[in-house]
Amino acid sequence: MRRTRRRTTSLRTVLSALIVTGACATAGFVPAATATAQPPASDGVLAAMQRDFGLTRGQAETRLATEKAATATERQARKAAGSGYAGSWFTARDGRLTVALADGAKADAVRATGADVRLVDHSARQLDAAKARIDDLKAPTGVASWRVDWQANSVVVDVVDVVAGQRSDNDVKDFLARARRAGGALKVESTDHAPGTLAAGTVGGDPFYTGNVRCSIGFSVQGGFVTAGHCGGAGQGVNGWDGSYIGNIQGSSFPDNDYAWVNVGSGWWTVPVVLGWGTVSDQLVRGSAEAPIGASICRSGSTSHWHCGTVLAKNETVNYSQGAVHEMTKTNVCAEPGDSGGSFISGDQAQGVTSGGWGDCTGGGETWYQPINEILNRFGLTLNTA
Repeated sequence: MRRTRRRTTSLRTVLSALIVTGACATAGFVPAATATAQPPASDGVLAAMQRDFGLTRGQAETRLATEKAATATERQARKAAGSGYAGSWFTARDGRLTVALADGAKADAVRATGADVRLVDHSARQLDAAKARIDDLKAPTGVASWRVDWQANSVVVDVVDVVAGQRSDNDVKDFLARARRAGGALKVESTDHAPGTLAAGTVGGDPFYTGNVRCSIGFSVQGGFVTAGHCGGAGQGVNGWDGSYIGNIQGSSFPDNDYAWVNVGSGWWTVPVVLGWGTVSDQLVRGSAEAPIGASICRSGSTSHWHCGTVLAKNETVNYSQGAVHEMTKTNVCAEPGDSGGSFISGDQAQGVTSGGWGDCTGGGETWYQPINEILNRFGLTLNTA
């Protein structure tokens, strides 16, 4: 049974801590000024954004409000663009959402939603199809990942310089040749870092355990919680932070995907909360609206606790040593071993569970997550929300 612990926060306190944003004007995403306007997040979240982004409190409030408006506008713009939709991204500097459009005839309709428009050659459907063909190829270790880059209107392949320099790069060249045949024109970029998963051996902290592997809880769902698939296989028993039995992994996929869900019993319970680890107050989860590229995002994990950053890319295939994982979202939020499975949240909206990355929270790095809505749909789960 999960019992009272040093970081336990009363649900009543948590419920009062996170306040939803007030109304926002659609055009330009400017927050509506009213006498009763409330901050878009708790004091703790705003403080973390000030720390990690170098913002004032007012700038952090404005950014969260404009991101929330941009998320709503993105849905409208995607509908207006129809088959010509070619991706979208948020720019924090000016608070604008840009929509790439492969059909100039839809430009006025998309602009009418409040979004900026960039005309491009390839639709998102075409780019996704090209990437899907590349996903069918087996990649060598010298290839870190590949993704649809909406701003480049291309499929981008990241090649690891360090690995290529230590061995013959013929395998990498062969993969790129096959990828070009499968997906058309590619953009190739270099990286110094090979991706890795973030599970860890058994150590103290606030984890859950499968055997000698420590990972982090992602989000509560009805009947259990979701986490990373590389933390354990279906049927494995799961123990909590105090060593007591929680339940079993009911479904798991890794590689190809990186998600799992665990049923909860034996006196344990689930609440729609993400731990702030004393850095911020514990955060309520109110939904799972997907944040756009360029939006701020924060991560909670049992090793490095709470850190924030920005969404960099979506639908990226990450080539771990165990195999490729598809449809991942990339961020510049740091993470460390043991953070696997932990929560990615934007404002009060669940985004995904931590998969892997490179670097650490001393020198920085990048981290990928598996989007939460894909996990919920895959297993037919319902997210617990406040």
